[in-house]
Parts: sequence; C-alpha cells; structure tokens
Amino acid sequence: MGGDLSATEDEWNTSFAINVHAHRWAAKYLLPEWLASGGGYFASTASAAGVLAQIGSAPYSVTKHAAVAFAEWLSITYGSRGVKVSCLCPQGVNTAMLRGGDQLAASGQPNGGNVVRAVGAVLEPAQVADVVHDALVDERFFIFPHPEVADYAKVKANEHERWLGGMRKLQRRIFGV
Repeated sequence: MGGDLSATEDEWNTSFAINVHAHRWAAKYLLPEWLASGGGYFASTASAAGVLAQIGSAPYSVTKHAAVAFAEWLSITYGSRGVKVSCLCPQGVNTAMLRGGDQLAASGQPNGGNVVRAVGAVLEPAQVADVVHDALVDERFFIFPHPEVADYAKVKANEHERWLGGMRKLQRRIFGV
C-alpha cells in the first residue's frame, strides 16, 4: 500500500480509521469510567514504524506515528489522574498481517514484510506476549519486543541525518530505489 504517494484516499482513510481513530474511540469510551474510578490502563499497539518510520507505505508509517503520539498525549493528559498508558512498538511479528505482505511482494508491490525481515528478527506472538506482560507489570510506556528499536530510536534522535541516510540505504537495498 502506497510505496510512494500513490496510495488512494480510501487507503489513507482506512489506515487512519484502524491505526488512529480506533485508539481514539476506545479512549473516548473508556476514560470516563476510569476517571470516575480513579484509574485504568490503556495499552496501545502501534509499531516500530511509529517511533522510527517505515519505508514503503506512507499511510502505515504516518498513522503509526500518530498512534504513538496519541498514546503519549493520553499519558501526559491523564497520567496524573490514575490512567496508565503503554505503547507496544514491535518490529516484525509472525502474524497473518506480516505473511499477507508476502502476497503483495509476489505482485511486485512494496512490502513491509521484506523491510522487517531485512532489519531484524521476526518474533513469534508468544514471545511478544511475554515482553508485553513484563512491561505492563512494570508500567513502562514504550514496549519494544525488539530491543534494537530503542537503539535505532536513539540514533534517530541524536544523529538524525545519519539515520535518514541509513533509511535511504535500506530502501535502495529492499526496493531498488
């Protein structure tokens, strides 16, 4: 979906509905009860693409950034009122979504699955669940099942030009452009 700016408006709208609005809608209906009872826990699933960026799909990358920003906003706005927030940002997980990208690759379209396989391990869902459990017990905001994501985020923050160059190099390696 959208290796350049050719993604359709429907693709953009679907990405926003799934990756951003679903979180907003959940919070809208959960927060009143949590605030009335003195607390709650919002566990959001975004992606490493929300902290870094993903080559290939503009709608995916942009909306995952928005999902992370929304989780941060929730934590800032409601954290002192008893609402805890965590944001899961995995890289590659062996799911139907990742495997579905393989069908896109066969059709010659950009494929996020190729990207995640090129930059790190693909974890099994049970492995991610263990990491999520521990992070929720510890009440950590960011949950990085792939520890290298935190390392990449540091490079992005401290050496942004180097990080952008590395992402361009990865794009050339994966997509040849």
